[in-house]
Amino acid sequence: MVTATTSVRMARVEVAHRTSLAGWVVRAVVSAHLIAIIGQPVFAGVYLSGSFDGLRWHAVGADVVTSLGYLQVIATAVIGIRWRQGGLFLASFGLVAAETVQYFAGMDGALWLHLPLGVLTIAGLTVQFVAVWRGPLRPIARREGGDE
Repeated sequence: MVTATTSVRMARVEVAHRTSLAGWVVRAVVSAHLIAIIGQPVFAGVYLSGSFDGLRWHAVGADVVTSLGYLQVIATAVIGIRWRQGGLFLASFGLVAAETVQYFAGMDGALWLHLPLGVLTIAGLTVQFVAVWRGPLRPIARREGGDE
């Protein structure tokens, strides 16, 4: 028999399993960021195969990737502050710091640093992509009446 209390609890559980609007924004930004960063080694490969246009595409791609990275930091900072959960923000900030170093290493021609950081940032962003899509993004439910 379903009582009013039971149906209210079931509704709370249903809402708790949904991703919030802020969570969807973060998912969209992380997804766009991943798509953009995956293009970077492709553009570098086009350049290395003899097409000088590949270098221009790689430079434009670096600007897009960096911009999306900063947007990701802002989006994760907003939910980190609102939800009082800083883990995703800290991971995004660390990733974007590495991307920024990689950006300037590429501009200076320091390929010994640019290439390994490129691999690291793609791997890190892939892990973040999986993390934000693995389950619903929402504030952690606080226990009612418990010790905090």
